[in-house]
Amino acid sequence: MSQSLLELRHLKTLLALAETGSVSQAAKRVFLTQSALSHQLKALEEHYGLPLFERKTQPLRFTPAGERLLALAREVTARIAAAERDMVRLREGEAGELRIAVECHTCFDWLMPAMDAFRRHWPAVELDIVSGFHADPVGLLLTRRADLAITSEAEPLDGISYQPLFAYEMVVIMANDHPLAGKPVWQAEDFAAETLIQYPVPDAMLDLLRKVLKPAGVNPARRSSELTVAIIQLVASRRGVAALPYWAVQPYLQRGYVSSARIGEAGLQSELYAALRSDDSALGYMQDFLHTVQEQSFATLPGLSVLG
Repeated sequence: MSQSLLELRHLKTLLALAETGSVSQAAKRVFLTQSALSHQLKALEEHYGLPLFERKTQPLRFTPAGERLLALAREVTARIAAAERDMVRLREGEAGELRIAVECHTCFDWLMPAMDAFRRHWPAVELDIVSGFHADPVGLLLTRRADLAITSEAEPLDGISYQPLFAYEMVVIMANDHPLAGKPVWQAEDFAAETLIQYPVPDAMLDLLRKVLKPAGVNPARRSSELTVAIIQLVASRRGVAALPYWAVQPYLQRGYVSSARIGEAGLQSELYAALRSDDSALGYMQDFLHTVQEQSFATLPGLSVLG
């Protein structure tokens, strides 16, 4: 048997391909150009004499050969991550405290699975969510009432560090029999005569209003609800329209409860960051939690993209 070409970087590339479903997004995940990543994959395929994935599928689909290497990648990277956590525990100890504050209503869809995975890795770290919705979660860091905040903006503040989590697309949802249900892209003016169903938060925290409607001078009627499922029910009942993350509404779209459209030709992109006190940013369990959030989210939520 010839000497193996496989290196850890190849395994990380295969994982990124599986999690993002595209070569362009995978390249961003592993900090390569698309050309460099394609060259890396081609070298692997030539070495084994087998294609690793089908190039004309969207999302990308692995061949049996690709699936075998992907299984190896998952096994090896999981064992490396476990060994690195052990190194951190030996250096820093196993205990700590991680109180999380959030400003987004849909965060719990991905936050809870990440917390469950983290607890298995760090059982001695006290993990908790600061109760209630917080319009200023970063302020809780400064007063030491929280240790990590999930926020949609990275506003520079002394003593606060930000780490990007991921970007995602917001879509408009409407009833299946809405007059514009067949329109693939909505522009700002399409919202003018609608009732916008939203979470009860300030306008500055809603990307649809901040990035699209207000710059266009559009200010639709409003109705609010605390719960995502309640918003979707109101939309399905033709009480209005809503803008929600694609990953949050995808199950309801698949079941045919509501219809969706892109907001603007390029789509409305939103971002999520983790904010933490600068003097805590190097803590091993803190960094492992952020890694777990990204790993779990990219593996389970559709339509995420890398936030640089």
